[in-house]
Amino acid sequence: MIPEQQITRTKWLFSLFCLLVLLVATISLMTGDFVIPLREIVPTLFGQGAFTNSFVLLDIRLPRVFIVILCGIALATSGVILQSLSRNDLADPGIIGINNGAGVAVSIFFLFFPIETGSFMYMLPIVACIGGTITALLIYLFSYDKQTGLHPTKLILVGIGFSLALSGVMIVLMSSSENEKVNFIAKWLAGNIWGTDWLFVWALLPWLLILIPFTLYKAQVLNILTLQDMNAIGVGMSLKRERFKLLLVAVALAAVAVAVSGSIAFIGLIAPHMAKALVGPRHQLHLPIAMVIGALFLLIADTISRNLAGAGLPTGILVSLIGAPYFIYLLLKS
Repeated sequence: MIPEQQITRTKWLFSLFCLLVLLVATISLMTGDFVIPLREIVPTLFGQGAFTNSFVLLDIRLPRVFIVILCGIALATSGVILQSLSRNDLADPGIIGINNGAGVAVSIFFLFFPIETGSFMYMLPIVACIGGTITALLIYLFSYDKQTGLHPTKLILVGIGFSLALSGVMIVLMSSSENEKVNFIAKWLAGNIWGTDWLFVWALLPWLLILIPFTLYKAQVLNILTLQDMNAIGVGMSLKRERFKLLLVAVALAAVAVAVSGSIAFIGLIAPHMAKALVGPRHQLHLPIAMVIGALFLLIADTISRNLAGAGLPTGILVSLIGAPYFIYLLLKS
């Protein structure tokens, strides 16, 4: 039974972070090379603004804001699941190589399988999921021991090794490709939000509408999986089946996000930690908070990077500048 006080606190914090997301989203819509005054935002959204305002706001900035929010939610949720499955607070889809696995698959698809633009956008999440799933399964196999089960520290080390190896694969792909296609892969590696069209929103949205409610539904299962295996078996849970299903969900969420946002790490590391510090370890409480924190953090980073140095700083680099020291701090602490 969750105390009523904790539930009330979670609701207030969730509402607060949603308001902050709305505030930052408004700032993101206003700012850029072409500034749109605050008083013109609402009329433009309802089709009563000038043509230039409508084009910039509705066709360029608004889909980007939606994509960043969706990607932040997906990466944060993936991080929560991975940390619970591995019982390791350092687990993150970007750190343990899932993002790079998805990136290699997307790069190969982009380089060697020419396809129409409309179909390409909808195929990207599927291709990224295939690459991320293969990578995750390989990491799991190399980290698993028949006697001791999944070793948390070994999972992180193996994941980092796979991440570095897959980065090398992408560099090899870049060295043998045309300049235009090399630029795409380079932007992806830097975490540059390149999918900024409404088609990308519609390509992402169905995945999240299915996977996010499923994860919330499995919150109690995640609570049990953070316990020792004997305790989980004692309540009649099939560990292998539940872990496998949730691992696929975590991989899919991370893959579909990085397919359009590029290689962005540390969102899945920082958001769960902040959420647990605010409302505690129960997944029914900290999972929704982690989602909005992930959306807020990525949206702030994207807004700053888009307006800094003439939009020359990729969002992923700015996130890494914050996330890497935090990762080192957690590593030393643990």
